[in-house]
Amino acid sequence: MDGDVCGKKGCKGIIEDGYCNECGLAGAKPEVTRSSIFTAQTRPRESSHGMSNTGSSPGSRAGASGVRRSTRASSRSSRSVLGAGLIQLPELPSTDPEKQLMADPKVPEHKRFCSNCDAALSRDRGFCGKCGRKYSFLPSLKAGDVVADQYEVRGPMAYGGLGWIYLAFDRTLTRYVVLKGLLNIEDEASAAVAVAERKFLASVKHPNIVGIYNFVRHGGEGFIVMEFVNGRTLKQIRKERGPLPPAEAIAYIHRVLGAFAYLHAAGLVYCDFKPDNVMVEGNDIKLIDMGGVRRIDDPNGDIYGTIGYSAPEAGQGPTVVSDLFTIGRTLAVLVTDIPGFSRENRFTLPPAPDDPAFSKQESLYRALLKATAEHPDDRFQTADEMADQLLGVLREVAAVETGIPRPASSNLFGPDMLAFAHDSHIEPPRPSYLHLPVPSIDAADTAMRAVQNASGILDKARRVDALRAVLEQFPKSIEAKFRLSAALADNRDFAAADQLLDAAAAQDAWDWRVVWYRARNFLAAGDPVKATEQFEQAYFDLPGELAPKAGLALAAELAGTFPTAERMYDLVTRTDPNYIASLFGLARTRVAMGNRAGALEALSRVPETSGLYVQSRVEAARALIENSRAVPQPVDFEQAGNVIDKLLLDTADRLALSRQILSAALSLICAKKLPPAPQLKLLGYPLDEKALRLGLEKCLRETAKLASGADKIALVDEANRVRPGSLF
Repeated sequence: MDGDVCGKKGCKGIIEDGYCNECGLAGAKPEVTRSSIFTAQTRPRESSHGMSNTGSSPGSRAGASGVRRSTRASSRSSRSVLGAGLIQLPELPSTDPEKQLMADPKVPEHKRFCSNCDAALSRDRGFCGKCGRKYSFLPSLKAGDVVADQYEVRGPMAYGGLGWIYLAFDRTLTRYVVLKGLLNIEDEASAAVAVAERKFLASVKHPNIVGIYNFVRHGGEGFIVMEFVNGRTLKQIRKERGPLPPAEAIAYIHRVLGAFAYLHAAGLVYCDFKPDNVMVEGNDIKLIDMGGVRRIDDPNGDIYGTIGYSAPEAGQGPTVVSDLFTIGRTLAVLVTDIPGFSRENRFTLPPAPDDPAFSKQESLYRALLKATAEHPDDRFQTADEMADQLLGVLREVAAVETGIPRPASSNLFGPDMLAFAHDSHIEPPRPSYLHLPVPSIDAADTAMRAVQNASGILDKARRVDALRAVLEQFPKSIEAKFRLSAALADNRDFAAADQLLDAAAAQDAWDWRVVWYRARNFLAAGDPVKATEQFEQAYFDLPGELAPKAGLALAAELAGTFPTAERMYDLVTRTDPNYIASLFGLARTRVAMGNRAGALEALSRVPETSGLYVQSRVEAARALIENSRAVPQPVDFEQAGNVIDKLLLDTADRLALSRQILSAALSLICAKKLPPAPQLKLLGYPLDEKALRLGLEKCLRETAKLASGADKIALVDEANRVRPGSLF
């Protein structure tokens, strides 16, 4: 840390800004922290790409008004470890720096263009035949040259967008460095100006950004003197191995987003990000090429970019969101081959069904669509926001690929609400919008505490009155509008609820909570089809969050679109089994599809520590005897009885469940759909008609003892009806 004594033997320097002020040795790397704790929400553009499995593709609202804002804090996701501790990444061995020199330093013909008019050039040097500009693609430095009386050139390492990149040895501080060309002109005075303009880069200090040591001139050129990073670029890794596993690619990009958040907070934009510019070194990464970095507010700065990576509007001046566009394009390149990358798909992605990587990784594809949306307002607005969503996608991918859940608390949503809304072991959990997570209250909202207090009122009518009072006191509170809209929908006043969401949308056109609450209100109104459209939109807005996927699954289940419901429920619960409502939804959906074994598998994932564990065992017993799609076998009834026997239930609940199971078995046997199996026992009774009648009669009479009035009489009559016949 700053102020510590340098750790290099014999050096008496002090660590300043992360580096020794004498020898330049890097100090202990601090944990990466966020420079901003806010996320901004966007509305994605209408997409022609589509998702093959999820229905219609959401789009941006024409004529949307409002000012973009940053929303809630997102400081809890960690970027201090490559892969966020979720996956293991291959570690690359260090190599001899001089083995990275080019054997034959030549610029490929497809990279030879005039810097003045972009005309294609064929010779190594000369004058452009179109505009007459003098050019040279030959290295201006050779091995043995000494730059600024300090840096001994060992040779060219690569040719970048700004010229040759050289490996050199710092004879003063005895370390390897990299010399990166700033420009290549004849006028030494202009070179001095260029060097002076770039010296702001010396203040950039971040553990994932290559260190800038110096700025020097040599002849007619200016050079950035940079830290030598001994690793391999993502471009090299991608070229050697082909498309990378999605989790690995996401881990690299998630890590580099911390560096971009740092640059953007400092008022800088990177401009020309691509796989060439990230070096994997050991178990971390470095952003290595700072030659194109410029100040955001510099209207006269040079603009650098690479076709296929640059945003459509980048030529008008790079911005934070155009930087994020290049990051999205880089991630896409790492995971798949994009046809027509610099032509028909220069600014777009191929449709998901056309690409196996995209069709398999739906959340990743949606994140890429958002990052590379045509219109800047439809993209992620900050590096922190993009990092948070990619971390959620990484958790999902890692959980599915390894079979190990990767739960994490959300910064934007509260917990699954089923445990708060369901308190009966007998009544099955029906699909309900009340079980969905609730968006967290924005701590920056002026009415935060008042909204929180009013929302906690259990009586629906009183809750509406209290929230109306809050909105009257705080008319600009968007939280009050959202919570009052939800309360009105709970009271079935859907017109008033919708008007409040229209007002919230006018106040903030890109707030994802507008579509979330619209979806919720559509479910409350019994319209799952319209709710599905809104949850699709929320999924595009927040591709790394589980709550929109849970909402989409619930809406699909209520609409009878069971394959979509099953896929979304399964995705949510494999990532985080604490979404108990989704586990019950998955079981219901599989039962509806005739997949009894799948329903049991889903219910087996409910943790024993959950307050709904007993309910999950009850539903497992019900799934075993369910007969709407397929008649259960005698062994299924025996297993259902064993499940109930093992549960700690009160007498009334146990009798009710026993009655349900015995009645189902007796009904099927009497209808000749279930063969008798007296060798098996159901709740202690042999599985044949006479024994089941005796068992059911006893169950009904025991239940009657707990009842009174008409209920008692009805139960006794039923017991008399089902008892076995006799001769007397």
